[in-house]
Amino acid sequence: MDLGQPLSSGCNVIDPLRVDLGLLVKEEDMKEEEYGHMVACPDEEEEKPSVELHCKTETDETPTVAEIEVKIEEDDKQAHDNLLGRTCAESNDSHMQENGDMSLSALQAASLALGRKRRLDVWVHFNYDAAQRNTTCNVMKEDGDMPCGFKLSGKNTTNLKRHLKAHHPDLFASIPEKTPHKEQPSGKRTQSLITAAFSSTSKHKPSSSEQDAKEKAIARWIGRCGLPARLVEDEDFVHMLEALDKKITLPKKTRINNLIEKMYSDEKQKLKEQLATVRRITIGLAIWTKRGLTASFLAISACYFCTEENKARHVLLRLDRISHPHTAECVKTSVYKCTEDWGIPKHKILTVITDNGIPKHKILTVITDNGSNAVVAFQNEQSDSNSSDESEERDEDSGIIDEQRYGTMATTPCVVHTLHLVVNMIHKEASIRQLLDRAHVQVRLFHKSSVATEHLLELCGLTLIKDCPTRWSSTFLTISRLLQVKDSLVQVADRLGWDCLLPSEWERLTALRNLLLPFAEHTQMLQSDTMSLSLVVPALLDLNAHLSEFPHTEASGYRDLASLAQMMKADMKQRFGCFLDPGDSKFSPLAAAACFLNPSVSPDALTENQELQELSKRAEDYIAQMASPLQEEQCDDNEQGGDSSTEGEEATAKRPRFRFLLKTRARPSRRNRSKLSVRQEIWNFKEQLSGPIDEDSAFEFWAAQGSAYQILKPLALDLLAMPASQAFSERVFSITGDLSHGCGRRNRARLILERAAFLKLNGQA
Repeated sequence: MDLGQPLSSGCNVIDPLRVDLGLLVKEEDMKEEEYGHMVACPDEEEEKPSVELHCKTETDETPTVAEIEVKIEEDDKQAHDNLLGRTCAESNDSHMQENGDMSLSALQAASLALGRKRRLDVWVHFNYDAAQRNTTCNVMKEDGDMPCGFKLSGKNTTNLKRHLKAHHPDLFASIPEKTPHKEQPSGKRTQSLITAAFSSTSKHKPSSSEQDAKEKAIARWIGRCGLPARLVEDEDFVHMLEALDKKITLPKKTRINNLIEKMYSDEKQKLKEQLATVRRITIGLAIWTKRGLTASFLAISACYFCTEENKARHVLLRLDRISHPHTAECVKTSVYKCTEDWGIPKHKILTVITDNGIPKHKILTVITDNGSNAVVAFQNEQSDSNSSDESEERDEDSGIIDEQRYGTMATTPCVVHTLHLVVNMIHKEASIRQLLDRAHVQVRLFHKSSVATEHLLELCGLTLIKDCPTRWSSTFLTISRLLQVKDSLVQVADRLGWDCLLPSEWERLTALRNLLLPFAEHTQMLQSDTMSLSLVVPALLDLNAHLSEFPHTEASGYRDLASLAQMMKADMKQRFGCFLDPGDSKFSPLAAAACFLNPSVSPDALTENQELQELSKRAEDYIAQMASPLQEEQCDDNEQGGDSSTEGEEATAKRPRFRFLLKTRARPSRRNRSKLSVRQEIWNFKEQLSGPIDEDSAFEFWAAQGSAYQILKPLALDLLAMPASQAFSERVFSITGDLSHGCGRRNRARLILERAAFLKLNGQA
């Protein structure tokens, strides 16, 4: 049957492109005052069209009918009524049974005919006449002879339910208050709960951004920790990740290896581009040998001021495995290859910091071929006389090397390493060595006895520290811990019947600790990865003052400690003459220049110290010499720009009257003008140091005052960023030691070890 247009929920035809805005719900709450007075009230289960209620009764005695007028357009009334009447009549005539019940198929047909889902459990007892626009009750009376026949105006379900409640209470009691199963309207979407979204087990697509980000995170963790890529196929690892995230699809080890290699290549390329933009670089070298002498590694690092990030950085460039013996040729080859791979020209290298593991009296000479490629060689001073002839022959063959063009660069010794060579002087004094042996015996006793250690922990919560020769400030830490737990240690020793230190020995240990305390404090300050070279000169001056004062204060009653302080002072003067003594053959003004440009320490250490005026002058000369090339480049750029801008004006400019005479007049060169500018800025800087400095750090000062020192600022930032030690390279070996030891990692390939150290260290920078 063709029903034509679709039906509305109220058995009215609705044009899908035109909806009468008058069909709004208008509800009126009315009360039932007496029997037979039927009213319309809001129905909670269904939507009702806007109606106007006019109530009247129509029964045998006092008939009442609730008339409902539906507001629709006049041109659609007749079509609605005819179609609805025909549909409802056909449905009722074909499916009505004797007891007035309707079959399931008839109910479905009626539901479709009515359009909107109706209360079938109510409408099964009524028939709607579309022509008369009323509803007739077909419930059989109690005698069973004929139906009820009660008529109600319209088709409001609430009125029908009220009729059943008044006239057929038994039947009304069997009808539920609400529709048992209210179906969701078709086409309407519901919003899922957040708990359901999180509990979803659908996997990420292989090409999705979420899957890619999680795979990169796993690869970064495995690469930086030096773990094997096969870990992603381990059963327990797979179970753990699936418990954490059910959406991830675990990659295979090949995929992880490819991601780690790509990450490593990208980081190297990014670092290489950054190194090409820096002005000055400090190279750090350190050699480390595994236990058992099975392998040795050379770490090469670089420290510089990064103009892009506006901060000092220290990064690992290379971790080379070198073969025994560790000769100068071996180290030279590694350093040469490293600087060549990273594209670091010689003129950018300020200095090379090495530890004292390199044999004494060796210096690092950097020579360049055609001013570009750096060649590193170690020359032994003891063999200079033997090899001088060979060097002269090589110079005659290859041409005399112009040192002003190619230059030579001596290595800067690691200040912290050298400082602890001075501290080791305490082992050369017999009485002090005997005292330290007594202290080490106490430490070994407690470390061998679990009972003594347990008692010590109960009393003070601390244990003793063993002395480690390769650890900086180790002797100081051992003595300090002994003095810290002195009372508890004596109690435990008395309880166990052990001999303990005498009171006089405890007093000497206290004096020895006070002697070593400034060395430990300055070690902690100077072992930073960056920004510590400017603190070398004031630290050394402070230690010299401490050693001069100690014999007259702390060691006044101990002749051996006073003698030890004098020996340490003499040793410091010899070892650190390259920093403090301008007359020393190995003197380098680099540390003094860095100190001069640090406004937080320069007034106390150099500019206002009358005893160090010569050192201050050498620092100023070095700064002027280093800053001049930069100023010359700026002058060249400005003059080139000026020439290009005035090139078109030369033809029209007025010719000077004595043009040939002007050519013969002497003019200062650009180099002289640049030096004068540098000297002027140095003088202005010294004048500013005489007043108060508001900034807390040197970097803050140059950031705030840099506009007034356009020549000094770049050099100041480069020098202030330099480290005083190669502790960074030492930390490389601490990390690689952790990476190379452990289950399944004993024979890890060098490339994997270098890659892991590179990603871990440079990722933290």
